[in-house]
Amino acid sequence: MARRRGGPAHPMELVFLPGLAEVVAAEVGERLGPAVRLRPVPGRSDSFLLDLRGPWDRLLGLRTIVAAFAVLTFGVPRPRSLTSGEYLPQIVRAIQAVRELGPRPASFRFDAAGVRSAGFRRLAEELARATGLPHDQDDGDLVLRFRRAAERPDGWDVLVRLSTRPLSDRPWRVRNFPGAANATVAAAMARLTRPRPDDRVANLMAGSGTLLIERLLAGPARLAVGVDLDPAVLEACRQNLTAAGLEGRALLLAGDVADDAWLAHGPYDVLLADPPWGTLMGDHAANQGLYASLLERARRGAAPGARLAVLTHEVRLMERCLDRARGLWEPEGVTRVYQKGHHPRVYLLRPAGRAPGRSRPAGRAGPRRPGGRTGRARPRPGSP
Repeated sequence: MARRRGGPAHPMELVFLPGLAEVVAAEVGERLGPAVRLRPVPGRSDSFLLDLRGPWDRLLGLRTIVAAFAVLTFGVPRPRSLTSGEYLPQIVRAIQAVRELGPRPASFRFDAAGVRSAGFRRLAEELARATGLPHDQDDGDLVLRFRRAAERPDGWDVLVRLSTRPLSDRPWRVRNFPGAANATVAAAMARLTRPRPDDRVANLMAGSGTLLIERLLAGPARLAVGVDLDPAVLEACRQNLTAAGLEGRALLLAGDVADDAWLAHGPYDVLLADPPWGTLMGDHAANQGLYASLLERARRGAAPGARLAVLTHEVRLMERCLDRARGLWEPEGVTRVYQKGHHPRVYLLRPAGRAPGRSRPAGRAGPRRPGGRTGRARPRPGSP
């Protein structure tokens, strides 16, 4: 079922972080072709429906979505009717198709209101008997979601997730930091910079490498540099690069963004940063100087026509810094993302006017962090 290239198209649903709809639509068009038509799920801002012809695993390569589901629609008044011999085999076939995609699930669980009711318990027993998979409502890795049918008024949808983990949970993340940038947001940032193979890329405050890795997975770059003050953090970045199959593809520099060592490898066509939000790492008072310093230093390293993408939840502070940096950067676009209780924004900027001199100023542009440090990446909330 999941491997066939011919046959009828199957309804699918793509789930993404609200705010990324345009980026997701653009990626789907590029990867699946312009013939694929996306339609919004009624009443939702985080999902697209589409009819997919061909192997289901084509959806697993999408980098800006959180999850992909196969959608089964049944004309039944309530989920307990799905135990009927007319409907249950269709759900079983979908589960078997997902098991062929790999990695194989160890158990399944339901995502639905009233999931512990007698009707759902009976459905779980029937599915366990038919598939050989145990039902584990707490930790099951194959997810079946139930809801009122999205595209017909008199039925129910059963959505079967195609992957055992959310797609935002990247397999390359072998070294994680609490609050590291969400990988689907990082992938969207990479796309927003319009990646080109001749780009010279700098990830300032690189941390464990999410932005750097997602940019390199989006396409080749002539040069990729990651800068972070902490050598131990850079070692985590190095391990993640290796796990992503990108060993040797990036130059990692231990140093302060306020220093000039990273500038020697520029100028850069793309600069990426996700400075501290003042929650898990950093603090709001210190961020005032840090953000101003970041914008000034990034401008020094920017080539003509460069793109700077900054991810932050410090919206008011960022707006103030941008207002004061009008001679350095001009806004090209702002993407608002809604993620686990946070509403970060991706600012896409382009250089304004002439670049400041490349020589190092007598004093730093902003106050140092506690301990005399100012350019280090810190984990942020919202890790997948």
